[in-house]
Amino acid sequence: MLNNKKTLSQCEKILIHLQTGKSISPVQALNLYGCFRLSARIYDLKKPGFDIDSRLVHENGVQYAEYSIRGVN
Repeated sequence: MLNNKKTLSQCEKILIHLQTGKSISPVQALNLYGCFRLSARIYDLKKPGFDIDSRLVHENGVQYAEYSIRGVN
C-alpha cells in the first residue's frame, strides 16, 4: 500500500494509526492528518481487504463513527 513518495498519503497515515491498535474518529482524523472525509478513506482501505470495524458513538447529542482494525490489540 505504501507509495514511492516521500510523504505518506492520508490512507497510509490512517492505516498506520489503526495498526497500532488505536481507534480513530472523524475529529481525530481531521486534527492529526488533515482528513475531512474519514469514511471515504476507510472505504479506500477496505477495498484491498483491510478488516476495519466501525461503531457508532453517541456523545453530547452528536453521533459519529469510530473505526478500528479487527484483531489488533
